[in-house]
Amino acid sequence: MTNFDFLTTEPQFEPFASAAVAAEKILHIDPAACALNCRQAMECAVKWMYSVDGDLVMPYQDKLYNLMGAEEFRDIVGPDIYKRMDYIRSTGNTAAHTGKAVTEEMGQLCLENLYIFMDFVACCYATEYTPVEFDPTLWRQQVETPPDADAQLDFQKLMEENAALKAELTARRAEQQQGYVPKPLELSEYKTRKLYIDDMLRTAGWTEGKDWFNEVSLSGMPNRSKEGYADYVLYDDAHRPLAVIEAKRTCVDVSRARQQAKLYADLLEEAYGRRPVIFLTNGFETRINDGAYPERKVATIYSKRDLEKLFNLRAMRTSLRNVMVSKSIAGRYYQEGAVKAVCDSLSRNRRKALLVMATGSGKTRTVIALCDVLLQHGWVKNILFLADRNSLVTQAKRSFVNLLPDLSVTNLYEEKDNYSAHCVFSTYQTMYNCIDTVQDEEGKLFTCGHFDLVICDEAHRSIYNKYRDIFNYFDAPLVGLTATPKDEIDKNTYEIFELESGVPTYGYDLAQAVRDGYLVDYMSVETHLKFVDQGIAYDELSEEERAAYEDTFMDENGEIPERISPAALNE
Repeated sequence: MTNFDFLTTEPQFEPFASAAVAAEKILHIDPAACALNCRQAMECAVKWMYSVDGDLVMPYQDKLYNLMGAEEFRDIVGPDIYKRMDYIRSTGNTAAHTGKAVTEEMGQLCLENLYIFMDFVACCYATEYTPVEFDPTLWRQQVETPPDADAQLDFQKLMEENAALKAELTARRAEQQQGYVPKPLELSEYKTRKLYIDDMLRTAGWTEGKDWFNEVSLSGMPNRSKEGYADYVLYDDAHRPLAVIEAKRTCVDVSRARQQAKLYADLLEEAYGRRPVIFLTNGFETRINDGAYPERKVATIYSKRDLEKLFNLRAMRTSLRNVMVSKSIAGRYYQEGAVKAVCDSLSRNRRKALLVMATGSGKTRTVIALCDVLLQHGWVKNILFLADRNSLVTQAKRSFVNLLPDLSVTNLYEEKDNYSAHCVFSTYQTMYNCIDTVQDEEGKLFTCGHFDLVICDEAHRSIYNKYRDIFNYFDAPLVGLTATPKDEIDKNTYEIFELESGVPTYGYDLAQAVRDGYLVDYMSVETHLKFVDQGIAYDELSEEERAAYEDTFMDENGEIPERISPAALNE
């Protein structure tokens, strides 16, 4: 008997039931295999959901990370279940790719999280659903050889087989989901640290006992014993503190750790002459206070090299108050104005800027001049330029090479093995794939703190669509570029850049460019389209066109209309 036996009573759950059962049966024999089976069972269940639920739209790739990250999927499962699923995905990846140990306790949490997700699936899609509490005593009884679970699916075949079920199961989920009782994750602080936060640190490349230490004793606290214990302190190779992490249990707001962490940071600064970065986390939410910008959410804890880079930049950084913009790169007054507007925004601790500049006015030159200024003043080292088409990426890279020849650059689409350049050009899709897969000798390369500036081309259409997770993942100042007139940009774009609607960081429109003599205004040419104005008359068509008309408009009785009106044609 296992916690997942309820899945075997519904034939439609067969694609993932056996893998879930096998995961629990193999826990004591091989925790890493247990985590892998949990991940495989979850992936099969997610793909099954896409095959039967009409509200789930297939992303551009059917990888688990993309399927889970889709906005529609997150809306259905909710943030708590999503976080549980992400732990399974991350632990499964650890077991499969990193060679790092997966403990039995990590396997147990994978099983419990998988159960909560499968229980949700059953609640939404099963013909009969009876909620049953997860029973941790059952896995202690599993000593037999687990069943052979082949959890690999032919996704396309599954989509075709379940196409007829979509309407029925989508409606069922919409109705039955309302009766689902959420199951908040309530781990003790010890388990939160051991299972979630320790895993976050290992994933970021930290090594316990070498550059990461727990329960670090600090003297001088304002309490009776005059002593405190920092949950985590992260060190550089010279054993100087880079960061202090204060942990709270999963169900506790991380803000409750803020004052304690500040006191620890004060003591470490006093002892070492350098203030460490502060992280607050409960395993689900992580916040950073780096001393330069206001406290903010981050995707995860920084890697060691990210923190070392941050301190190096902090030591080199000079003021952006009176910058000199290179005339050879951006010689026009509005280009210089745009660069200075972004610099002023950064100086005022604003991490997002939106430049609205007419097509042909030199947006790329402007942003190259901005990078030149920020590099010279020590504000950035690694830059990411994102666009939604390869042609735009290639064009931008060429401009950077011509105008900043000393800057090392790479186009991830063309140069598959060149990841070490300081300026990386990529489409959103390529970078989305690289985040989890690109590694070097120190581990994951594109960590959340890897880039110091992210430039987003055509921001009005890219910033909040299916790739928005890229902007949530990389913790870097963001500069958006667009040629769309400011009054035509969706207000959501302004909200994401934390700007008042219709008020970009800097704007230079077509009308002003025409007045300045930098651009030529467009001319409108009016014309008439016969079909749009008059519709289509069968008798007026050629023989070839009549054949196409018949193929298009003939009904099931073999009859065709004499004409199609303009209104009907538009429909």
